[in-house]
Parts: sequence; structure tokens; C-alpha cells
Amino acid sequence: MILPKFSEGQIVGFIGGKGIIKNYRPELDSWIYLVEMPMGSEPEMGRVGYETMIWLSEVDIFPLFNTFSDEVLNRKQKNLAIAC
Repeated sequence: MILPKFSEGQIVGFIGGKGIIKNYRPELDSWIYLVEMPMGSEPEMGRVGYETMIWLSEVDIFPLFNTFSDEVLNRKQKNLAIAC
């Protein structure tokens, strides 16, 4: 089995948007990743659940930042979560 190309907390892009890797698991000869997209404004009917998460194949995603940028952004997100 090959090692995963992406890791938890990494910011990635894909056709249609960008998001953060929340989880991943092996599938056949590759990996699939649970990607959480940023939430937009709340719709009139309210939210039902995790409509901003999607499973994507490794070939469908790409890194958006280099490792240093990922570390800085992850720290900012963690500090923001702690502040909230």
C-alpha cells in the first residue's frame, strides 16, 4: 500500500472549491479523503447537517499551499477555535 499524499488538517483544492482534510482511508490502490469545505451563509431553510463535507479521491484533489503556509494557517485556525 502506498502512503497517503495528503494529511489531516491540510488545505486542498478540487474542481468546485477548496477545503481542509478531516479524515482519510485506503481504497483499492489509492486513498479517499473527507474534505470539509468552508460554510457559506446559512440558507433560509436552515442547515440539516454536514452538507459541507465530501469524500474525494486522491486524484481529484491538489495542495493549495506549501508546508510552511499550511502550518501557519493551521495554527491560526486552532487559535481561532480556542478563542471561540
